Amino acid sequence: MLSKEELRPRLKEARFALYRLKANPLSILGIGIIVFFVALAFLAPFVAPPNQPDPYKTPKVVSYQPLPPSPENPFGTSGMPGYSDIYYGVIWGTRISFMLAVVIVGLAVTIGILVGSVAGYLGGKVDEMLMRMTDIFFALPSLLLAMVLISVLGRGMMVVVTALTIVWWPGFARLIRAEILRVKESLYIEAARAMGIREYVILFRHVLPNSISPVLVLASLDMGRVVLSTASLGFLGLGFDPGTAEWGIIMSEGRNWLLHGAWWVTIFPGIAILAYVLGWNLLGDAFRDILDPRTRRGMA
Repeated sequence: MLSKEELRPRLKEARFALYRLKANPLSILGIGIIVFFVALAFLAPFVAPPNQPDPYKTPKVVSYQPLPPSPENPFGTSGMPGYSDIYYGVIWGTRISFMLAVVIVGLAVTIGILVGSVAGYLGGKVDEMLMRMTDIFFALPSLLLAMVLISVLGRGMMVVVTALTIVWWPGFARLIRAEILRVKESLYIEAARAMGIREYVILFRHVLPNSISPVLVLASLDMGRVVLSTASLGFLGLGFDPGTAEWGIIMSEGRNWLLHGAWWVTIFPGIAILAYVLGWNLLGDAFRDILDPRTRRGMA
């Protein structure tokens, strides 16, 4: 149990966060959008009964051209090569996109924090070696590198996760290194060293917790950017198996029918991508408002 003295600053932090959220209606909108998509991802088996034997494959509809929205197919059906049910694809695509974003961003943040923390805190030759390795990844276009990796490794969700994690972690490593370089020169860190506290304790108990705020903001923004990348790969026919319930694949199926008036093939997954990315961007802005030290000084 926490004492009243230990609990008081935490309650103050919670009240401050709530105040900042209320002060920005767009933050509330972002939270609402994300809550909606998270609920949709978890409730997918009930909202769209799973297709057997693979629920992540869109069921096929017998037709020679895309069918418009109807009671049987609320979002219509797509065109070649599958004539898939778009409603099912959008619902289960939400689950795929959310899982991929969580796994890819989670792995990238973990790797980035480990590399950036060691490089920033130890400095010297270790810093030089790790940052030059990071620069190699920065020198290559991330999406192009992901496409090359997927072309080599083959298809499958694990391949997409591996390829995007490899190209995503350097940004987090750079950011956490810069923050650690700033924080480790603070007076309270020097005081901790003077007291004889071990270096790894200083790093993990004092330096890293005070350097993590920008990483949280970037991670929330990247939850949307990752989905843009996965949708781009799916649209190009890379990484995912044909017929997978993924937003980019559905849009790719409808691109040849768009000029023939079959707008529903691309508009529904496009709206899903737009709303998902917008929600995470607004949530990232909310995190920035709450965690930004300049905002705190203004509230003091």
